Amino acid sequence: MNKRLIQVLGFLISSLGWLFVLCTMAMDFWRITQLGGQGGSFIIKVAWYWSNLWKDCFTDSTAVTNCRDFPVLWSVTPFVQAVRGLLMCGLTLGFFGVVLCFVGMECTYIGGAEKTKDKLLFAGAVFHIAGSVSDISGYCLYINRVARTTFAQSVGPGVLRYDLGPPIFLGLVGCFLILLGGMFYAVTVFRVIVPESKVVYAYGGGTYMAPRSRGRTLYTGYYRPPRQYGSYLGSDPSNSSKISKLSQTTRTEISERDAFV
Repeated sequence: MNKRLIQVLGFLISSLGWLFVLCTMAMDFWRITQLGGQGGSFIIKVAWYWSNLWKDCFTDSTAVTNCRDFPVLWSVTPFVQAVRGLLMCGLTLGFFGVVLCFVGMECTYIGGAEKTKDKLLFAGAVFHIAGSVSDISGYCLYINRVARTTFAQSVGPGVLRYDLGPPIFLGLVGCFLILLGGMFYAVTVFRVIVPESKVVYAYGGGTYMAPRSRGRTLYTGYYRPPRQYGSYLGSDPSNSSKISKLSQTTRTEISERDAFV
């Protein structure tokens, strides 16, 4: 598939994922439970308790909702504060990731040379993946706190057993889309950032491994002779014949090998 097409697909998928995560920050019904309406009667008297990251609310059967906003920053329930922090941290990383990937995409005409754009795109993919992991951690922390109360054998008086609401599942889907988009980005530039070693064959099967680092000189690679010459060290009488075979190589052939490398 075309490199440019994969990058555009990754941009659309990851942007949609971040939109899902951003929407969950403002959505209601992160957790919800109902009271009354037992025995199959949900009309006579039903009340719903629900909450999100910013408030706790109560809705009665007449659709009247009363809410209590969470207090100031330093007096919020610790796990809610942790979820807020993880999601905001993930969104911040995602913002930088979107900007870097937009600049580094092949279809844009900003960002400098192609090598520089590939590095920017790879850095943006890392930001996407790191932000997604942060958001997943926040959602999992919230799920853990709700599940611990829901599946507990006994709870204290006045403690409600909540169920998970739609924003949790929407956020997890968004995190999956972000991870998928980040992998699409990384696949298109991975071989450019981490190139493969070039292998040059010479002398009937010997291999010369070209150095990867730019700082190395031409002679920092290593040459492995073919097995037909065997080992040239030791006291075996046959070594003399092996050495004589190697000495048959002319100086002109050696210089051609060096020029080829």
